[in-house]
Amino acid sequence: MPLPTPSLTVAPSSLLLAVVAAVGMATIGVISRITGLNAESITFYRLGLGALFLLGYLLLTKRHAGLTTLPGRQVVISGSLLAAFILFYVQAMNYTQMANAILMVYLAPIVAAIAAHALFNERLAAAQVLLIGLALFGFAMMQEFRLNLDDQQDVIGMSFGLAAMLAYSGFILTNRRLPRHLDDRTCAFWQLAVGALVILPFALWQQAGLTASVWQVPWLLAAGLVPGFLALLCAVMAINRLPTALYGTLAYCEPVAVVIFGWSLFGEALSPLQLSGCGLVIACGIAQAWVGGRGATSSATTG
Repeated sequence: MPLPTPSLTVAPSSLLLAVVAAVGMATIGVISRITGLNAESITFYRLGLGALFLLGYLLLTKRHAGLTTLPGRQVVISGSLLAAFILFYVQAMNYTQMANAILMVYLAPIVAAIAAHALFNERLAAAQVLLIGLALFGFAMMQEFRLNLDDQQDVIGMSFGLAAMLAYSGFILTNRRLPRHLDDRTCAFWQLAVGALVILPFALWQQAGLTASVWQVPWLLAAGLVPGFLALLCAVMAINRLPTALYGTLAYCEPVAVVIFGWSLFGEALSPLQLSGCGLVIACGIAQAWVGGRGATSSATTG
């Protein structure tokens, strides 16, 4: 007997979760730039402190019962993919321009949507395909179409970027297929904890290790609270509630937020082309939310 199909109705709160997750993720760049610490340490504090914040949340809300059981294989895999994504992304930025690395990584939602179409029968309407393509084009506009593979360093960097993109795609897809009986918040805790443990050796390998000055401590706590605890929790909840294509397009709020933070906090001027790209990405995100919401409601009604 086939399993019953879960309702696909998209609630506005689920869309808000995706946007909060994307903007929250974008704050890690601000924190990293202000503290000046190596990316491995920042990432460890983001995941490790994020796990501690989430543990406190689970205890306060009496949702900690699920922690008595060790995480399943899929949860461990998704946490490892999260750490792998961050590590490969950091390596990509070490070899090539940040814009190149980001552009490669943000192919992941599109790759995940296409994979979900093939593997999970999440059918893409023609309008969704068009909007995904336009969102990617808008992001390329934000990077001013700068891509240089003439030198070996760039080739290595883009290779790491490709690995980061594949790890991020796997993270999205793995979260889409976590067992339905698992609590989102418990899953997020284990993913943060597993990711922190995976990246810990890489952080300790750095010359400075995990040391930090007193003035950097509040920023590290912020890294654990916002992009670690709040953003990942919202992302896990949104991924489980939204179609992959819809979540993938809304995820482009993160690069838009990064550009806005750079302009408002660090005086990084935006060219007309970049501003146009930001507008196109935001418009595609809104349109995709509308199209995805209508399609999901229709499916739930007729199915």
